[in-house]
Amino acid sequence: MAQPGTASAPARTPAWRYAIGMLGTSIPINMIKGSMILFYVDILGLDVRAYGAVMVIYAVIDAIDNPLLGHLSDRTRTRYGRRRPWLLAGAPMLAACMIAFFSAPESLDGIGLVLWFAVFAILCEAFDSMLNANYGALLPELYPKERDRAVANSLRQGFQLVALVISLAVTPVLTTGVFGTEDSTEGFRTTAIIYGVIAFAVIAFMALGARERPRYSTRERPRLLPSVWSIVRNRMFWTVGLTGACYGIAMALVLSGIQLYVRYSLGLPVGNALYLQGIVILVTAGGLVVWTRVVARRGALRAWRLAFAVLAAGFAALFLATDLVTAIAAGVLVGAGWSGMLATNDLIVARVLDADAVRNGEHREGLFLSAFGFFGRLNGIVTGLALTSLGVFFGYNSGDDPGADPGLAFRVYLCVYPFALTAAGAVAARFVSVPLETVPLETGPAGEAAGERSP
Repeated sequence: MAQPGTASAPARTPAWRYAIGMLGTSIPINMIKGSMILFYVDILGLDVRAYGAVMVIYAVIDAIDNPLLGHLSDRTRTRYGRRRPWLLAGAPMLAACMIAFFSAPESLDGIGLVLWFAVFAILCEAFDSMLNANYGALLPELYPKERDRAVANSLRQGFQLVALVISLAVTPVLTTGVFGTEDSTEGFRTTAIIYGVIAFAVIAFMALGARERPRYSTRERPRLLPSVWSIVRNRMFWTVGLTGACYGIAMALVLSGIQLYVRYSLGLPVGNALYLQGIVILVTAGGLVVWTRVVARRGALRAWRLAFAVLAAGFAALFLATDLVTAIAAGVLVGAGWSGMLATNDLIVARVLDADAVRNGEHREGLFLSAFGFFGRLNGIVTGLALTSLGVFFGYNSGDDPGADPGLAFRVYLCVYPFALTAAGAVAARFVSVPLETVPLETGPAGEAAGERSP
């Protein structure tokens, strides 16, 4: 039996087989993020101040457990690989916690409702982190060359958009029309059960077909504290992470507030979110083809910078929308910028991971991606504070106490805050530099190309 680090690389995993996993990892967490405010605040009456406090606590806990989960994955040594066991264990746990999250009894109120929300929100995010740290770590491992990586990434982002159609655009119809009503919760529980089964089946199919590279599982297992210290001293970790967080937080605000933007800002039933989200997602899917070609011709870094600017312009246009038609028109621009970020952001991060592996001789993708996930954990803090600010500035405290102008409140939440973030990201991206494509370790000496910078 071949020893770790000496076996030849297995046959290449088909890009579509890897990419389809994004469908399974995206459906649960996007239903949770897209519906939690509607479900807990607007329907069950959870106060926005309690929501904000839970989001801060949940973000802190998640920032701590994320690197630990990634580190444990990097240290895992089994005959089935490092990542697959975690994917197969995490998928059913996330599905079960999502179902529980949307099964809160309508009789709950006060501290009982807060505790139910807090426990299952934190558990859902923990298992989602477990899945995504391992799934994301497979991209640079399975596809060392950037051309192959770009194709696999575009395919998986395409599957993510399919997941978004299901978990965001279709969900309001299922939860408030097919399985429930505008003011009840039973539709959410039924929808969560269906989505949980789909997610588990897809993740298991992907994981069982992923062919990990034995040479990545070296005999020496990376140690936690030295690895963390090495990462936090890496300048690119901070520049790329903080800039990317501007995009991630902006989209977290959009995903969590779109249904209430439709209800209050456009004055339409929540089910109409299907049309707005559907058009944005279709434009985003089509844009992936265009942006992949832009990456091939102009490079990931230049495309990344351009995508930031387009996305910021889209949020500015969305603020001016007055009805569904004008909102959809603005959404086209949002979709164009969003597709650019989907096509480029992970490629920028992967360049940083490649350089770290060449420089240190260890593949720590799990820990590194989880460390990048620290910036993603800021999403919970910022969305919680942003929602709390609606109570301070506009008097929106819950569905039972929406204040005098909830329409303007959610126009600010969905448009002004994301615009400020993406505009800041567009400026910061101009000052970010990342390595050129790094020669894979099996074909080039350690350190080769690691110091080069893209323009």
